[in-house]
Amino acid sequence: MARKAVIAREKKRERLVAKYAAKRAELKANGDYEALDKLPKNASPVRLHNRCKLTGRPKGYMRKFGISRVTFREMASQGKIPGVTKASW
Repeated sequence: MARKAVIAREKKRERLVAKYAAKRAELKANGDYEALDKLPKNASPVRLHNRCKLTGRPKGYMRKFGISRVTFREMASQGKIPGVTKASW
């Protein structure tokens, strides 16, 4: 599991991106790059990184489920994800 501080930092970035989204779009449409440069760095959506919702793992993220591959495999084996079964042929 990822450190609590790393997970909290990512959530803080998500809040900043949401807060400045409208302002960023307006400044970009007007072409005011000087004002855009004065916004906080973490307000840029490029700085966000997908993390597992349960463990905070940054790698092996599955967009469709919002969790990492490791967590997905555990939950699928336990039958906690509806519609997902282990393949056998």
